[in-house]
Amino acid sequence: MAKSQPSVWVDPVYSSVITLLIIVMACVELCDAVTVVDVYRLVQYDLAGVPFGSRLAALNHHAGSSLFSSSAAAGAAADLSRTVLILPVRELNLTFIKDSAGISDHDSAKDIIKEDLRELEQLLIHANIPYPVYFGFEDDRVNAVLADVKKNDATGQLATATTGGYKLVVSAPEPRKIASPTITNIQGWLPGLKADGDSNQLPTIAVVASYDTFGAAPALSVGSDSNGSGVVALLELARLFSILYSSPKTRGRYNLLFVLTSGGPYNYNGTHKVLIPSKDLFIFVYTCAVGLCRDFDSVLSCYSGRSLDQRLRETIDYSICLNSIGSVSNELWIHVSKPPDNIYIKQIFEVAWEHEQFSRLRVTAATLSELSVAPDFLESTGGLSDSRYFVDEASISRSVKLVAESLARHIYGLEGKNIDIFADDSSLSVNPSYIRSWLQFLSTTPRVAPFLSKNDPLIMALKKELADHTVEVNVQHEVLDGMFTFYDSTSGRLHVYQVASVTFDLILLMGLGSYLVTLFSFLVITTRRERETYTNGQQLLQFPPGKAGNETQPAISRFYHDWCAFNTAR
Repeated sequence: MAKSQPSVWVDPVYSSVITLLIIVMACVELCDAVTVVDVYRLVQYDLAGVPFGSRLAALNHHAGSSLFSSSAAAGAAADLSRTVLILPVRELNLTFIKDSAGISDHDSAKDIIKEDLRELEQLLIHANIPYPVYFGFEDDRVNAVLADVKKNDATGQLATATTGGYKLVVSAPEPRKIASPTITNIQGWLPGLKADGDSNQLPTIAVVASYDTFGAAPALSVGSDSNGSGVVALLELARLFSILYSSPKTRGRYNLLFVLTSGGPYNYNGTHKVLIPSKDLFIFVYTCAVGLCRDFDSVLSCYSGRSLDQRLRETIDYSICLNSIGSVSNELWIHVSKPPDNIYIKQIFEVAWEHEQFSRLRVTAATLSELSVAPDFLESTGGLSDSRYFVDEASISRSVKLVAESLARHIYGLEGKNIDIFADDSSLSVNPSYIRSWLQFLSTTPRVAPFLSKNDPLIMALKKELADHTVEVNVQHEVLDGMFTFYDSTSGRLHVYQVASVTFDLILLMGLGSYLVTLFSFLVITTRRERETYTNGQQLLQFPPGKAGNETQPAISRFYHDWCAFNTAR
């Protein structure tokens, strides 16, 4: 009889605990993220105080798959203040996006994803979007979520707090302004060979390429072609001519200046900083004028980390700027320009090509590019569509050889002679492996200047590479000029949750409440008799304090317990 007592009192308690544990585990499962993916936010910037790009970063709404609301009138747009749209690029309706952004249709829709991306990017970076916009890569998990969202949308039941579905969450603080963004220029020198007794400075040939990018998503703006191809070509040219200049017998009578500039998308601000002296240079010129400067070359070498002196600029014979030379097409264009004569027009002269910064100072310069016309503002600056897949290594190699042969013929006076200096399979041949490795590195490295620190690994890598192939390397840090203001928070983690509807929550709550009420009632009813018996026994078997009572209390206690066991067994 005594062994049956635990089953009466313990089993209901254990069963309730197990049931509650299962319910809690189910609730935890409902709150776990279905998947977590890396996402990259649309750029946020101000231009002359006018806001552009995505103005918010935090995200916490249910998912949808269509720009149009199925529950509203035909053709009505989805409510983006309550819904997060998951839109594959191949399924985008660019005409609708243009209308939503208030931009007129100036071009027909493209069938190629690259062209769609390029057009979409231009629409987004020139629009003020009061919502968070993120980019991500497709994979099996994202496609599975998107398929479920499309299935729910097809039934006309969009995901809401009432119907349930998927919820997309990005926890991010409010974007903050980037204070005093810097741009960094890197200069590498290969000095020419002076003749004995020649006191004149040697002429200089400058090879220039802008290495930074700009795009709709700063964390994805790798710019494989624009201008990763130009940077790779410059580094390979520096490597080839470092071999020629390593011996006095083959060193030319030209200085070679290799310059990697920043601020390219912003009117080539870095090139401007290299050429135009700042306030500190006027102090340097003044000290030389009053006789405090004895050795111009030594002082210039100390100052060269900032900008080029006027005398050095005057020694530049010409400058070659490399921009987007990695296309699969075999066409290359040489762009030259003449600066305006009117000084007031020159002050507002907008720079479409990098060589125009040299032309403004009447330095002969040209840009070598696959582009036949100058790109529009913030276009072809290494955005979403400019990936490694669309760059041809062979085109870069051909362009490098073309520029190297042209420079060598001019330096060594070999114009018109049928001599192949950088012949294939020679010690001076273009190295495809070198080009491939650097192109791969740049194609995986975002390079938007305002988000690069002074000691960014990319800048350190470029500086080290130029140092390996030139005699002297100088790094110039400057504050980005212009009317741009940039904001941080360029990437995040997207948590995708599968949530139940409010109806399900109510049913679950009612079921849990009913279970607890039933369990409580069952325990009260089944234990009422025992509790009454126990209470009556305590009232009958009370003894007054005293010796007699203390002596008889053990015997009475045994009698009471036996009597309770008898009633329980009955």
